[in-house]
Amino acid sequence: MLERLNVLEKEALKTLKTTSDSDALAEWQKRYFGKKGALTTLLRSVGDLPAEDRPAFGKAANQVKQRLETAYEAHARDLRQAEVERSLERDRLDVTLPGRPIGPGHLHITTQTLREYFAIFAEMGFQVYEAPDVETDVMNFGMLNMPPHHPARDMWDTFYIDDDVILRTHTSPGQIRVMRERYPEPIRVVLPGKCYRYEQITARSEHQFYQLEGLAVGHAITMTYLIGTLTEFARRLYGPDRRLRIRSSYFPFTEPSIEADMDCILCAGAGCRMCKYSGWLEIAGAGMVHPVVLRNGGYDPEEWGGFAFGMGVERPAIVKYGIDDIRLFYSNDLRFLRQF
Repeated sequence: MLERLNVLEKEALKTLKTTSDSDALAEWQKRYFGKKGALTTLLRSVGDLPAEDRPAFGKAANQVKQRLETAYEAHARDLRQAEVERSLERDRLDVTLPGRPIGPGHLHITTQTLREYFAIFAEMGFQVYEAPDVETDVMNFGMLNMPPHHPARDMWDTFYIDDDVILRTHTSPGQIRVMRERYPEPIRVVLPGKCYRYEQITARSEHQFYQLEGLAVGHAITMTYLIGTLTEFARRLYGPDRRLRIRSSYFPFTEPSIEADMDCILCAGAGCRMCKYSGWLEIAGAGMVHPVVLRNGGYDPEEWGGFAFGMGVERPAIVKYGIDDIRLFYSNDLRFLRQF
C-alpha cells in the first residue's frame, strides 16, 4: 500500500505540471481529490490493512495529501499569474493613441423637472426657499400640529439619527422656518428638497425622493386661491386641457385638507396601469394652513390665513415622460439619463 501511495504521488505531481489552464487544473483536482478520485479511494482502503500497519500508512497518506495540496495551490497561483500576464499583453494599451472624447454633461431629469416647477411658480409670484434635510423632531412633527405620540406620525416612516434629530420626512418643516424668518410679511414660496422615509423600494416608491412644498400666507386667502393655483400649475406643466378633481383628505397641518387629482395624461381618463385604472392621477396633497401651524410660525390665525400644498417631483416626471420605474432616477444608468 505504501508503494502504491508513492507511485500515486509521483504520477499526480507529473500530471499537475502538464496542466496549462483552469479547466485542466479542475479536472486534475477531481481526478485525485474528488469523491471517486485516486487518492480518496486509496485512503478509504486503509480498513483493508492489518491493524498494526494502519498508523504508518495513515501518517504517510496524510503527508502525501498535504504535499499534493500544496503543489496544487502553488500551480494554481502560477496559472492565474500567467493568465493575467497574457491578458495584459493581449489588451496592451497604446498610450500614443488619442483619448476618447468626453461629451458634455447635462442636468439630471430631476433637476430639469424642479427647474420647470420653479419657472411655472415664479410666473405666479412664488419664490424658492430652501430648508435643511436634517431636522429636529419638533420642527418635523411638533410644530406641524403633531405632538409626541400623535397617531398622525405613523403616516411617515422616519429615519431617526437620535431621539431629537431626524432626516426630514417631508418638506413641510420649511413652512415654520420661512414663516419665522419673514414675519410679519405676506409669504408666497415653494420649498424644494429631498425627503427620507424608511419604506420598501419598489417601482413606484423610493426611500429618498424629492418633494416641492408650496406656502402662501396673507390676508383673506381662501380655498379658491389654492384650487386655482393647482389647476394653473397642472395646465402649464401637462397641457391646457388638463382637468382637476378635488377630494377631501386629512393632513394634521392643514384644515380643511384636500388632495388634487388630474385626469391621466397617458390614457386620457380611460384607465390604465399608471392610474390604477381609475382614470385619475394624484398630483398634490394640500389644504388651508392649520391655525396651530400659523401660530407656531408667528402669525395670528385671527388676522392671517394661508394655503399649503406638497407634491412629488419624480412621479410627475414619470407621468410626463412615460417612465415605468422610479428606481431608474437613481440608478446612474447613462442609457436612461441621456434620454432627457
